[in-house]
Amino acid sequence: MKERIKRTARISRYVIYKETLVDFKEHLWAFIGSFIGIGLIAWLQSGILNGNDNLFLIGSFGASSVLIYGAIQSPLAQPRNLVGGHLVSALIGVTVHTFLPDVIWITAPLAVSLSIVMMQVTKTLHPPGGATALIAVIGSEKIKALGYLYVLSPVLSGCLILLLVALIFNNLTENRKYPSNKRYTRIINRMLFRKTSH
Repeated sequence: MKERIKRTARISRYVIYKETLVDFKEHLWAFIGSFIGIGLIAWLQSGILNGNDNLFLIGSFGASSVLIYGAIQSPLAQPRNLVGGHLVSALIGVTVHTFLPDVIWITAPLAVSLSIVMMQVTKTLHPPGGATALIAVIGSEKIKALGYLYVLSPVLSGCLILLLVALIFNNLTENRKYPSNKRYTRIINRMLFRKTSH
């Protein structure tokens, strides 16, 4: 058991160290992708809502951007995890808020804890999902008033925007491939770099 823990710790240190070995081009692509992804959501929000109604731009999208634009090979950054983790967590957060609306010291930890377990069960673990569940419980009255619509917008709509931008910008160069699953990478490359026959 000790050897297994040591091995896991070595692998974790290597993965974290490897993520810090990023050259200028990687920084640039991470910046461009996250800027456009978050920018699109913010643009949609500013066009539809006034500045105080932060319904489309939830905080957990910032954390998702770190993963899907800055750590694109991480298992936690893959499309299944991004979309599934947020959706599972949003459903749990709204459900917890619906049944225990005024007991914050129970609803906040319960929403986060249940979302972690359900993401593990569904193999969609995405750390920002915990924040998505928490926002459903502690968010503004306008967010709480959305009820299960919160799952569709802002959560699903925002995830799909972030994912679309990630699929485009993370595959524009030879060095960046997203998602890391080879089968999906081939499909994305065919769609993005389709060769026209003459």
